[in-house]
This record gives sequence, structure tokens and C-alpha cells, in this order.
Amino acid sequence: MTTPTQARSFDAAAAVYAANRPSYPPALLDAVEELAGFGLAGSRVADVGAGTGLGTALLHARGARVTAVEPGDGMAAQFRRTLPGVPLVRGDGDRLPLRSGSCDLVTYAQAWHWTDPECSVPEARRVLRPGGGLALWWNDSDATVPWVAAQDARLRRFFGAEETAAAQEGGGPAEDGGFPRRLPAGLDFTTRRIPWTRRVPLDVHLANLGSFSDFLMIGPEAAGAFLEPERERLAALFPDGVVEERYTVSLAVTHP
Repeated sequence: MTTPTQARSFDAAAAVYAANRPSYPPALLDAVEELAGFGLAGSRVADVGAGTGLGTALLHARGARVTAVEPGDGMAAQFRRTLPGVPLVRGDGDRLPLRSGSCDLVTYAQAWHWTDPECSVPEARRVLRPGGGLALWWNDSDATVPWVAAQDARLRRFFGAEETAAAQEGGGPAEDGGFPRRLPAGLDFTTRRIPWTRRVPLDVHLANLGSFSDFLMIGPEAAGAFLEPERERLAALFPDGVVEERYTVSLAVTHP
């Protein structure tokens, strides 16, 4: 992983991550099948950087023969509690602990940005069978919604960054009208954007924010300097205590 300390910060918050992070809409897997050119049912899939299993669970429910790959101790332990019947191996995208040619599809749900593409692209190619696919996706907050755009701006100011890691993990403003993530060079990706919405209690929305690695790295006391005023702002905006989070899943699929 390119930033191992920050990437492993999730281990201490794995239960919070599993309970509060958004999953993905069913239309995402429909799009994966369409762009990959084959159905997921019965396909051999490696879900890399699986975390607590949000993406893995959907692949498994679709009938894929999925193996999760996860480097973190805490995240792997939470995964095993959540999905005890799904195979899990320890490793990361830069060094896949999988046989060459053993997969029809390699997926990264909210995880590709933690890899070094100079290593992870050759590893994906190695473990894929001829004609197999590589699918990368992220949940991006819909910054066309005024309150979301305002929150994104506050996050950037708080962390003193043009684009924070928090925005990568849980959504953020798109890059210059195109695909909102940097994709590895030299691969012919087809992309798709899939809008969706979830309505959650205010506490869940704030816990989701607090599970971003930027907040985990600075600790709960420092994070509170952002999250406590944010609670007051959103309580005024959503007086019934339910936040409507609007997302777009950004999907990119290639046959490397």
C-alpha cells in the first residue's frame, strides 16, 4: 500500500466502519456484469481491499465465488464476524496471495487508491484468466446537492487540503467534469456513473464521517472539533434527525 499507516488506521475502527459506511446499489453489479461481459453468478472473483466486506457481501449474494483479500487485522476480524462463510486471505493489491490465472474478475470497492499501480496492475493481470476483468468503484457524494458541497468545502478547509483522503473514501467533489478518480495509465477503461440515495439517522452520518482515515489519524478529540459543530449544522438542516445522503457510484471496468 502506498500509505500503510493511514490505510491501516481503519483497523481500530472496523466495527464503526461496518455499521455506518454506505454499501452500494444493486444497479452497480448490473453495470459490472454489463461492462465485464459476463455474469457474476459462478464467476471466480477476488475482492481486494475488502475491508469489512461491504462489496464482498453483494458479490456473494449475486452468486459469485468470491474470495476476499484484506491486509488489516481489525478489518479482517470484522469481516469474519460479518461473512463467516466467505473465504478471506490476508494480503493487498500490490502482492496478491492468489494463483496466476485463477480469477474471472478482480474488484476494488473503495480501495484502489491505497495501491501502487506499478505493482497492483501487473498483479491484477497475473491473477486474471485471459479475457478477465478488473473493476474499480467508489462512492462519491453528490456535490451538486448544496449541503453536500458545503460540507465538502468545510472538510477541505479543516484538513487544509485541496482534496482530502476523506473525500476519496466517502465521497467528494468530482475532478473537472470527468471520472472523479485517477485511473491507472495504459488501460482502456469503460466508466459508468450510478446515482443512489440512502436516508440515515444523523448519528450514522456523523459516524460515517468519523470513520474516514483523515479523522482516524488525528484522533477523536481533534476530530470532534469538526464533527461537533457539524452535528449542530445538520440538525438545523434536518430537523427530523434523518439525513438524506446522495451518492454517485463511479465505476471503471477494463480487461487488462
